[in-house]
Amino acid sequence: MLDESLLDTPEALADADRRALLRGAAEAGARVRTAARYAVEAGVGQLKPDGRPRAVLIAGPGAAATCAADLIGTLAGAACPVTRLAPTGVAPAAGALRWDLPGWAGSLDLLLIATPDGSEPGLSLLAEQAYRRGCTVVAVAPAGAPLTESSGVAHGLFVPMATAPYEQDDLPPAAASAPGVLWALLTPLLALLDRIALLSAPADALEKVADRLDRVAERCGPAVATYSNPAKTLAAELADTLPVVWTEGVSAGPAGRRFAAALAELSGRPALVAELPEALAEHSALLAGPLAAGADPDDFFRDRVEEPPALHARVVLLRDRPLGGLTAAPAARDLALGNDTPISELEPEPGDELETLAELIAVTDFAAVYLALASGA
Repeated sequence: MLDESLLDTPEALADADRRALLRGAAEAGARVRTAARYAVEAGVGQLKPDGRPRAVLIAGPGAAATCAADLIGTLAGAACPVTRLAPTGVAPAAGALRWDLPGWAGSLDLLLIATPDGSEPGLSLLAEQAYRRGCTVVAVAPAGAPLTESSGVAHGLFVPMATAPYEQDDLPPAAASAPGVLWALLTPLLALLDRIALLSAPADALEKVADRLDRVAERCGPAVATYSNPAKTLAAELADTLPVVWTEGVSAGPAGRRFAAALAELSGRPALVAELPEALAEHSALLAGPLAAGADPDDFFRDRVEEPPALHARVVLLRDRPLGGLTAAPAARDLALGNDTPISELEPEPGDELETLAELIAVTDFAAVYLALASGA
């Protein structure tokens, strides 16, 4: 059950936040600036690329690397194929994971390694394998991690991951879906891919992203009351529901998938995600079934005080401006409300693709954190 009173008590939120998730969300803008500076200091700006790579391969553990690959693939579009190398292994532990290059990978390809740990032997072996194949290797990981030496052996570029001082304290390891982890890994990769003209993320664009993240932190911070805080409002609306995340627009797709991953890892809640207009066909039967808010398959005379409420769906519509002005949002609202299913909507302020993407991710990150804290996850 969600403790809604906790949402409007900043001191209680701080006490419940044993993983420093709120702090990481609030510092996302500062993390982008620090990561961009580290990329410059590592020499990204002095690179003289011979041209675009044939393909970009991305490897790393957890939701942060998955989301980074998703975002980069979306931003790159048709300019270059982007492939995430999924790990294999018997457990999610650093020592058990292994990665392999596809058989076609060679000297025309770029391997990006992104990890908040850096101690994975499988990533070090991957860097060595890429060197033998002739791939260019770029790694982002904590400074001093074993991957640093492996990147040097592979004659690759290593960029230290931007970390905060408190992350070195006695806190448990940061979750892969933690807001600070994503931006610390993603920002240097964006700077690099801008340098090779794979996507557009110059220094001024990254500064705008940091500014947008700062503005979201001001609107969604713990001191802002629920009634005027979009992230707290969304967290309260999702209490005791099954979130059904629908996205519309190029930027909204990866933001929705990121939100579903953050809900699962941070708050322990499942979520379904799909893009409009296909989502209407995929989830129409679900909304017409027992998960619809108006459905009540249980006995009318059951004890509603002693028993927990039945789980019902709630649609979350994340929208960016769709190309050509065509929108399935009216049909989405009709389908949800026609099945007595409530709907929450988020739409970013105008800006370029990176800015709007950052705003959608930041607001939903805050919402996932508030939901986790208020539900005791």
